Amino acid sequence: MSERAAPFYCPYCGDEDLRPSEQGHGAWECAACNRAFQLKFLGLLARGVQRTEGGGDEI
Repeated sequence: MSERAAPFYCPYCGDEDLRPSEQGHGAWECAACNRAFQLKFLGLLARGVQRTEGGGDEI
């Protein structure tokens, strides 16, 4: 079994002082802004990422 993925920064304040939360799988706490958040993997896209003619990614 692989390790769970960890976020690199808080989605609210951008700080890197994150700790796993006791609230359950995927829950994290930010010590800088005192917020808690949860990450959840939804699944893979059936069509994947497609390139546009401009060179950028289209989702």
